[in-house]
Amino acid sequence: VQLQAFGGGSVQSGGSLKLSCRASGIVFSDFELGWYRQTPGKQRELVAKIDTSGATSYTDSVKGRFTISRDNAEATMYLQMDNLRPEDAATYYCNAKLLFTYWGPGTEVTVSS
Repeated sequence: VQLQAFGGGSVQSGGSLKLSCRASGIVFSDFELGWYRQTPGKQRELVAKIDTSGATSYTDSVKGRFTISRDNAEATMYLQMDNLRPEDAATYYCNAKLLFTYWGPGTEVTVSS
């Protein structure tokens, strides 16, 4: 099983980034998917998740700015991040959960004010 995250980078406050997470080795459509983020010294937090029916949920701080989506045919999950703020800067991780939980390596997002 492998999850590969792409799309991190550095943007100015108010800018946008789109993260992608491609999975292999799993029946992608069976899995609940999520994006988490972590900054040094803090616990990893759930940013957004999407279930097998496509229902989504978001942490309050990103509602209206971030959009999670999935393409089961491509075994890929996305996180569109708009109107980025300095407090969104973190290492972002993708996650796939069914009976087990799989994590991808992080991709770093930097937001300058």
